[in-house]
Amino acid sequence: MLDLDPPVVTGGLATEPVRLTLFGKMRVSDAAGHAILPRNRKSCAVLAILALNRGAPVSRLCLTSLLWSRRDAEQARGSLRQCLHELQDRLHLCAPNLLVAERAYLSLRVNEFAMDVPGVDGTLASRDQMLAQLDSGLVTEGASLLLEDLVGLDDAFSTCLSGQRRRLSEQAIAVAEAALGEALPGRPEWVQAAAERLLRIAPVHEAAYRALMSARAALGDPNEAARAFERCAAAMARAKQGPPSTETRLLAERIRASATLDPPPVAASKGRSHNGADNIRLGVMPFRPLGPPTDNAGEVALCVGLAEEITTALARFRGIFLIASSSLLALSAHNEEARAGWASLREELRLDFILDGTVQRGGDKVRVNVRLVDLRAADPGGPTPGGEVVWSRRFDRPATDLLALQDEIAAQTVAQVDPALMLRVARRLRLSAASDQPARMSGSISAHEMLLRAIPAIYRMEEDSFRAAGVALAEAVAHGPDHPGAHAWYACWQLFLVGQGWTDEPAAAMRHARRLADRAVSLDPTDARGLAIAGHVRAFDRRSIDEALALHERALDLNPNLPLAWVLAGLGISYAGQHELAARRIEQARKLSPFDPHSFFFDTALGVPLLLLGRHAESLEASRRAAAMKPTLSSSYKGYLAALGHLTRDENGVELQEDIVRVRGHLERLEPNFTLTSARARSPLRREQDIDVYIDGLRRGGLREA
Repeated sequence: MLDLDPPVVTGGLATEPVRLTLFGKMRVSDAAGHAILPRNRKSCAVLAILALNRGAPVSRLCLTSLLWSRRDAEQARGSLRQCLHELQDRLHLCAPNLLVAERAYLSLRVNEFAMDVPGVDGTLASRDQMLAQLDSGLVTEGASLLLEDLVGLDDAFSTCLSGQRRRLSEQAIAVAEAALGEALPGRPEWVQAAAERLLRIAPVHEAAYRALMSARAALGDPNEAARAFERCAAAMARAKQGPPSTETRLLAERIRASATLDPPPVAASKGRSHNGADNIRLGVMPFRPLGPPTDNAGEVALCVGLAEEITTALARFRGIFLIASSSLLALSAHNEEARAGWASLREELRLDFILDGTVQRGGDKVRVNVRLVDLRAADPGGPTPGGEVVWSRRFDRPATDLLALQDEIAAQTVAQVDPALMLRVARRLRLSAASDQPARMSGSISAHEMLLRAIPAIYRMEEDSFRAAGVALAEAVAHGPDHPGAHAWYACWQLFLVGQGWTDEPAAAMRHARRLADRAVSLDPTDARGLAIAGHVRAFDRRSIDEALALHERALDLNPNLPLAWVLAGLGISYAGQHELAARRIEQARKLSPFDPHSFFFDTALGVPLLLLGRHAESLEASRRAAAMKPTLSSSYKGYLAALGHLTRDENGVELQEDIVRVRGHLERLEPNFTLTSARARSPLRREQDIDVYIDGLRRGGLREA
């Protein structure tokens, strides 16, 4: 069988009369760049096979068996002769000596052509060429894109091509592994770059993840090291390879335990980067058992497990710099009172918040209390020297399965702590805005602070403050062109701008949202919130719904405890027509964060699949809750009116006409230009029958046609 090892790329690309591009769509050009690609696809395949064979002779019998395996021998030889005639005809002006045709064999002269497939023959130059190709992205994706447009010519050729792609990928991995092994341990930035290069080719390479974790820890960012471990676990789960190995998990634990207790000083708020110094500094304390000391072994184990599980889950959220419980315990153990210990933590670790809790067991039940304490609100001379409790939750659960209990409480805790942190910091920044005015004028306020100040105004849905938030987000993007969060939230703002009917150019706003969302994903492809928002933007384009669903799935894989990801994934699924699954996903967001400050958005979203499932009374109830919580959000009134239109009477048989008139009037005041025509044009629903249900409900509710 033909051995298609990758060739050595010859030097001096400008001197070869013929250049071949074999990644993606095959291209052949002369030295001046003129296309000389044969018209016949099998002629192209003959040329590609000869090139990939490094100029070594290939038998005519081998070529016919690869490309005409189902024809008899005479027909196959005749077809090969026709292909050779076309090749000679296309090449005779620029490279008359390129093709060597003998009685039984064919070959190409290696000094007459160059191509984009790198080679690995053990020489340093060849290895450097492969690394250059890896960094350019060609080989990263090219192993699966090699001769992409020639797939399907013949079963035998497809089998041979699959083997070639596999060997190319294996050789690329070998080169990347060697480069990682040669990276100097004393230069962690080199190790990090080499590890990321290897992971682009081999996404489940555990040794590369361990190198990446160690490098990021050496660079002074244990939080990023924790995220690398989460990436590893998520990648292995997707590949169905089980959890990370013991070696990888132990490394993660060592890094977490040895996180620096005295970080370098940073400015209190001014001019900080989004990749660490700007983050909210949060410590997770070990939970405390409340049972008798002689009989609390189970509670102690649950306390340790909860702190570790919450720390791991919080590591999936952007904007939070975590200090692990083991480090906090070591620093505060000498303090007799918890509040005194917190004061020490605040000063020595510059912590903003502490998350702690207690565990108490009684019979077959367990009670867990969790609270979030704002250390920056502490008044050393006042009645609350330890800080202010800004969020708390009590969990009463059966003690039958402690691991399941641990997972459930950790998931709900982090889902609710994330918005609480965001709103608390935004409030602090808003209160200090007046004193920060000179800093704003001097341009020293960071993009991250601009973003945090804007987010609450987005959700208030009041036009003046909403537009001011848009200005702040535009400033954040300009001030932080590499800040993924600023781009993602500005894309979200553009969507609300269209949804509220506050723009005369909705198409332009949607294009802007798409560019911002794509940029956010390219800046941080592991940020679940950015991926969820990018998926939501794509979901509004019916042609991109499949891309939207893929982004939503990746967001949920990366952070299954992010309520926003579940809501937006549910909406995307509903737009595609899978309403039962959509309702379950949105309900999962409500389960994770039942008292979420943005629950009005959850209810608005839930009304969509319920309406399209014909569960009009439930849709009405969800929309009614959303409207009560956020009377300025026009989207909730659209679902509200459509559900009323389909029902006309409530469960007691009472006509709903007064409700219909009231809701329609409110919607028309919020969005005067909203009509049946604009509703149909702007609807992201993919299926015509779903659009008809939505429009029919609005029509029955009295919305005007145009």
